[in-house]
Amino acid sequence: MHTPMGNTLRHTLLSFRDLLVTFGPFVVLALALLALAYWVLDPTPPTRVVLATGTDQGAYAEFGKRYAQVLKGYGVTVELRATQGAAENLERLRDPASGVDIAFVQGGADALGQRDASGQSPSGAEHDTDNAELVSIGSLFYEPVWLFYRVDSARRLLKADTLGSLAQLAGWRVNVGAPGSGVPNLVTKLFEANRIDPAALQLERKAQTPATVDLVEGTIDALVFASAPESLLVQMLLQSPGIALFDISQADAYSRRFPFLAPVTLPRGVVDLAGDVPPRDVRLVAPTATLVARQGTHPALIQLFVQAAQQIHGGAGWFQRKGDFPTGASTEYPLAKEAQRFFANGTPVLQRYLPFWLANLVDRMWPVLLTIVAVLIPLSRVLPPLYQFRIRSRIFRWYAQLREVEEAVGKRPTPELIAELGAIEARVESVSVPLSYADELYSLRSHIQMVGNRLRRAHASAVPVPA
Repeated sequence: MHTPMGNTLRHTLLSFRDLLVTFGPFVVLALALLALAYWVLDPTPPTRVVLATGTDQGAYAEFGKRYAQVLKGYGVTVELRATQGAAENLERLRDPASGVDIAFVQGGADALGQRDASGQSPSGAEHDTDNAELVSIGSLFYEPVWLFYRVDSARRLLKADTLGSLAQLAGWRVNVGAPGSGVPNLVTKLFEANRIDPAALQLERKAQTPATVDLVEGTIDALVFASAPESLLVQMLLQSPGIALFDISQADAYSRRFPFLAPVTLPRGVVDLAGDVPPRDVRLVAPTATLVARQGTHPALIQLFVQAAQQIHGGAGWFQRKGDFPTGASTEYPLAKEAQRFFANGTPVLQRYLPFWLANLVDRMWPVLLTIVAVLIPLSRVLPPLYQFRIRSRIFRWYAQLREVEEAVGKRPTPELIAELGAIEARVESVSVPLSYADELYSLRSHIQMVGNRLRRAHASAVPVPA
């Protein structure tokens, strides 16, 4: 015997089953579309990225450590890959087997991707194809070209205390950087502009650290490298006695000839105010350092790196004011879309209030979510009629059998029809529907009783009255 509570539970379970059967496929379809969108968009950034830096004591290595520290807070491990410099970094970016995802690149270091003042690649479309594989995350800071020389070498070779022009370097022993760094390509362009025959110089190709030791010891006369002033070697050489920094008086002219160079000034006393180092303004030319990534680098990683760049390079420095860097200008490679968004709109609004992972998920998924909703809304309109049809069909299907019984009156034996109607009535009693459809169920039962009354009257009139 069913208790009232048992009946209520039974009706509830049946109603839930009806809802599940009707709406279940719709929910499964929505979840499948969401899963497919998540798989295609892959909104979660990788937890590991390889960043190519430079020599161990260079500015790239120092900045690389800062990026690793910032991204560690977002759960991303940055593996720093030491290299000889920008040229090697570009080679590794273009080599899929190297494993390098992002790298520091110095302006003017790319032997393939150089463009003239008109913006054309002098070496043809093939080089544009090479650059199409790379995107820029933004320009980060100036990397002045530092030409340090020994004062005693100037006195011995030039009979003067200072070096006046690059053309005077003929006969000097000069280190122009190790193969793989960006400096040799840059220096070659500067020498060509000054019509200097490399054969007229004694060129060395050592890394920055051993070359600096050679300069201090007097083994070489001068060395050239491009680096941010944060470099420990730059800091040391600027304050080393007997070592002078070449003042590039034609800095503006170089910037007109080479679009990747900008004229900058090392202000008097900026190194050491008390010691008045340097004792006068020094004019320099500076390419900009850029973060360059592979074309297929995850967009969320690009976003993290450009935000980290804002923290690391956004302040004032020797050659820039606060807010000058990072920037999307002065890049030799197409700017990544995520970087474009950042430079145009700043940090995404959601990231100002939500954790990065959640803000990034919503930011990357919401266009797809709107599309899915637009597809599912028309389908959802079918569900209520489908649910209604499913419930009412439990009732209406008995009307077909009830009509067959009613139409058989007078054609088949009445006792047989009464028995068949009793079976129908017994089965209808076990039918359960939601309360909102109970009136239709009771209507069916009343119709069964009405046909039963007709059958009983027919049976009574057919039975002969005893004499």
